[in-house]
Amino acid sequence: MTDRWQRFKKSALFHDFKGDKVAIVSFATLVLLFICAFSAPLIAPYNPYDSANIDIMSSEIPPVWMAGGTNDYLLGTDAQGRDLLSTMIYGMRISIIIGICAVALQAVIGIIIGLIAGYYGGKLDGFFMRLADVQLSFSYLMVAIFVSAVLQAAVGVGRFAEIAVPFLIIVIGLAQWPQYARTVRASVLAEKKKEYVEAARVTGFGAHRIMWRHILPNCMSPILVLSTIQVANAVMSEAALSFLGLGMPVTRPSLGSLINAGFEYIFSGSWWITAFPGVLLVILVLAVNLLGDFLRDALNPKLYKG
Repeated sequence: MTDRWQRFKKSALFHDFKGDKVAIVSFATLVLLFICAFSAPLIAPYNPYDSANIDIMSSEIPPVWMAGGTNDYLLGTDAQGRDLLSTMIYGMRISIIIGICAVALQAVIGIIIGLIAGYYGGKLDGFFMRLADVQLSFSYLMVAIFVSAVLQAAVGVGRFAEIAVPFLIIVIGLAQWPQYARTVRASVLAEKKKEYVEAARVTGFGAHRIMWRHILPNCMSPILVLSTIQVANAVMSEAALSFLGLGMPVTRPSLGSLINAGFEYIFSGSWWITAFPGVLLVILVLAVNLLGDFLRDALNPKLYKG
């Protein structure tokens, strides 16, 4: 482990990272947000899932610096009387979990299809790429809205709240795998013509081993870059579905459902219920995208770094 760390510190990637202030700030912001999200039970002032901490008489209390604010609720409360800061921390954890798990599902499906299509080519390649084209021709948002509406009608709103997280992971994951498939396929088409692949074939290695042990490790740079961008896209997708009322319920809020829950109060004076979760969502997505932009440039061999 120590040797790997020493090699990483001497790598061009780490050197570029140290010289890029935007990447450093983005990475630090992302680490801070992840720590806050996954230590929510330890750092959140209240547990928004505990009914004992919910008092409807404390609803729509403004932030502490405004008239009527109190030190008990630093960012105020929402329409249900929950501490907004605590609810945002817990909601961010759900948004991040959905985003990471959905991207993991996309990656598994896309990498498998991309490897097979790129390595074998021919009719198999044509079939998978036409399947990806068909998938991309449909708006995933429209499909998700239709499936969510049917599922809520079939199982009921209460039951849907219990399966909302896996539902969103599956819908977002299945809807956006073609990006991985196309990226991996393009890399495989370039890699399989190189000498190390020919040497592996001559040695007698099977196609499965060549694809997974030799070609895939050399395709990880574009996969890593795509993954950072797709996490941001998945978080935004979850927020969009939750904002439309087809994602996370109010009882188990994500950032998107918090924005939705407070939207009807934004013009009545309780702007903070929507504004603060919206700002947090923008910061989270912006940090991921900026870090993804850095990785794209740093791992691009075509860019000269003098």
